[in-house]
Amino acid sequence: MAAVAEITSEAAVASNNNTTAANKNDNNNNLDSETKPTSESEFTVQKLVDMFTKLNPLAKEFFPSSYSKNNPNELHFNNFAVPVKQSANDNFPKRKRNNFNQGRRKLNGRAYRAQQEDSIRRTVYVSDIDQHVTEERLAGLFSGCGQVVDCRVCGDPHSVLRFAFVEFADEQGARAALNLGGTMLGYYPVRVLPSKTAILPVNPTFLPRSEDEREMCTRTVYCTNIDKKVSQVEVKNFFESICGEVTRLRLLGDHVHSTRIAFVEFAMAESAIVALNCSGMALGSQPVRVSPSKTPVRPRVTRPAMH
Repeated sequence: MAAVAEITSEAAVASNNNTTAANKNDNNNNLDSETKPTSESEFTVQKLVDMFTKLNPLAKEFFPSSYSKNNPNELHFNNFAVPVKQSANDNFPKRKRNNFNQGRRKLNGRAYRAQQEDSIRRTVYVSDIDQHVTEERLAGLFSGCGQVVDCRVCGDPHSVLRFAFVEFADEQGARAALNLGGTMLGYYPVRVLPSKTAILPVNPTFLPRSEDEREMCTRTVYCTNIDKKVSQVEVKNFFESICGEVTRLRLLGDHVHSTRIAFVEFAMAESAIVALNCSGMALGSQPVRVSPSKTPVRPRVTRPAMH
């Protein structure tokens, strides 16, 4: 009996050892099975990452075969955002160039220059004009050469005589006017030469609209090169002390030009003629230039007060 008990005990120990070994093997197998898939998955993910980083999302093979560039509703290559370097100017909107508008501007520039050149060919420069000669009288002198479309008499700050530009309707009139050089007009013979510049047109809205306004122009002079430090009262006192009563005065200027201009209306037309002799006299620190005015000094429009 003792021998049987000893054999049974040994068998039980062996069985327990086998069971323990089996459990260890199972645990080792489970550990290996858990560790192996993890390393394989990490390797697979890393491999996919490496593959995807080398792909080009703009490649054509990523687009379906049904894709058509002519269909605006389809996916377009430009729909992908392409990274660009930003600059300081990116914060400001950029205007899209329009070649058609640029062509129009260039065409308008060429047309304007052509119009200016045509106007110059139809214009003559007249100098040594007596200060008592009016624009109407000067235009009358040249009316026999052709239709006069504009006449502009200007004051010369360096001389008591004046100069003018006379524009004709055609070039034949301008060529015929050159033959009047040396003609006595007032107390001096005038000089007539081809003009190098065109007459700057006057805004039609400023021109006289009635006989009363045309009469106002005969009593008005146009002054340029006025010192900016000179006040409106000083301009008025300057002309009244030499020419006569000033009924209306308009002094104009801006921040662009270094001098100002003025329109001075007198009570008498004779005062305006005398004012032309003031051209070249010092008004402030500048010699003023005085010419007959083509526009009347209209009274300012008073706007009704807002309630």
